[in-house]
Amino acid sequence: MDLKQLNAFIAVADLRSFSAAAAKTGLSQPSLSRLLKQLETDMGVVLIDRYHRPLNLTEAGSFFYDKISTILTEIDTVTSMTQRLSAPSSALNIGFVPSVLYGLLPEIIATLKQFSPDIDVNLKDISSYQQMDALKSGEIDIGFGRFAHQDPWIQQILLRHERYVVALPKSHPLANVRKQRLIDLANNRLILYHQTHLPVSSTVTTEIVTQASDELSASTVNRATHETSLSSEAITEPLLHLFAQYGISPFMTTTVSDLQVALGLVAAGEGITLVPASLQTVRTEQISYQRLIHENVTSPIYLHTLKDFVHPNIPDLLTAIYHVYEQRGITYRQQNFVSQA
Repeated sequence: MDLKQLNAFIAVADLRSFSAAAAKTGLSQPSLSRLLKQLETDMGVVLIDRYHRPLNLTEAGSFFYDKISTILTEIDTVTSMTQRLSAPSSALNIGFVPSVLYGLLPEIIATLKQFSPDIDVNLKDISSYQQMDALKSGEIDIGFGRFAHQDPWIQQILLRHERYVVALPKSHPLANVRKQRLIDLANNRLILYHQTHLPVSSTVTTEIVTQASDELSASTVNRATHETSLSSEAITEPLLHLFAQYGISPFMTTTVSDLQVALGLVAAGEGITLVPASLQTVRTEQISYQRLIHENVTSPIYLHTLKDFVHPNIPDLLTAIYHVYEQRGITYRQQNFVSQA
């Protein structure tokens, strides 16, 4: 069994076609077939059902595919990391989610360049979820995201929590209410825009229910305690989960592709949404942004990088981040990445 055989098998399993797999791998069809036959002979197992179209994996083949594809991904990751460790790039490739760009990221990059004038920075717009694969492949060296991830190859630190604000059309009856409550927003169409969903814990914290008792009516709190314990575990859409913490279900929702589209619909009077406070400078002629009274309704900002390879310029980036936070009076707990290489 060798890597050529395994990669040939993965290509056929993915594409369910010998001709397509041959084109993808750059092999001739006879060579591809020979590699697969040798793999099956070595294992003493039939992996591919060749007598039906499209091709199907046997039960053993499906099991082998699930296990071996993970191993091959790890091999690719280790290879990429080894190459970067031996010859680190002089450039720092930074991934970011769009909402971070509207916040302090431009100021942080400017500060970084002041501290390290010779540094070369490349920025890439990439979702929190996609950043995991981009880190492993070497496409980026570090990522600013909004979600915690459990990945054995990745380490992350929490930079800070950013309060959500409600975005309402200027013509909305609540547009000039300075302190908003989620319960008062429930009868509106809520526009959802997150492409990454939350890993949700199975229980509601006492803190949330206690805070709800201070903000909502007794009947609402009873419903919050009951409904959240039953249903919020399954609610992984971030904005819906925030409402579910208080036992609230919005009257109607619309899902769009990204945050800019969501704000466009708000501006057009098609609904409301919640956005991190750094977004409240967008479309201000059409949208009213108001604070929420709920202190726990926040959007975290995480930094992600590889566990086994920390780019040499990342400590400088952290220094720039914390300098900006101090200048802005933002509360934070200083942390550092640890290289395990």
